[in-house]
Amino acid sequence: MGYVKIKVKVSNIETGKAKEVELIVDTGAIYTIIKRKTLEELEIEPIGKRKFKLANGDVIERDVGLCRIDIMDLFTHSIVVFGEENDAEVLGVTTLEELGLQVDPVSGELKPMELLLL
Repeated sequence: MGYVKIKVKVSNIETGKAKEVELIVDTGAIYTIIKRKTLEELEIEPIGKRKFKLANGDVIERDVGLCRIDIMDLFTHSIVVFGEENDAEVLGVTTLEELGLQVDPVSGELKPMELLLL
């Protein structure tokens, strides 16, 4: 199976200013990463910084913010990483779980997940 890509609407929670972007669905990524340029266009402000370990072992620091993400008929307010120029734009597992979605490994599409309340 190749990459799963999805179009999402990213919005500023306060102003409603929005833009559609295409993201790679990455269940190995904790957070969603969107280019800094896009988030700044939407006037989304950083609320802090987080450190991330890369596959090669390097540790980097990135700004994080909060935005609204719409996929299909669902939406959530989710933490996003301010991606730099060479960072891939990805939809991370935290946002997927907030939306109650999972990747179907057979079709490569997003589908509702069984939600457990224990």
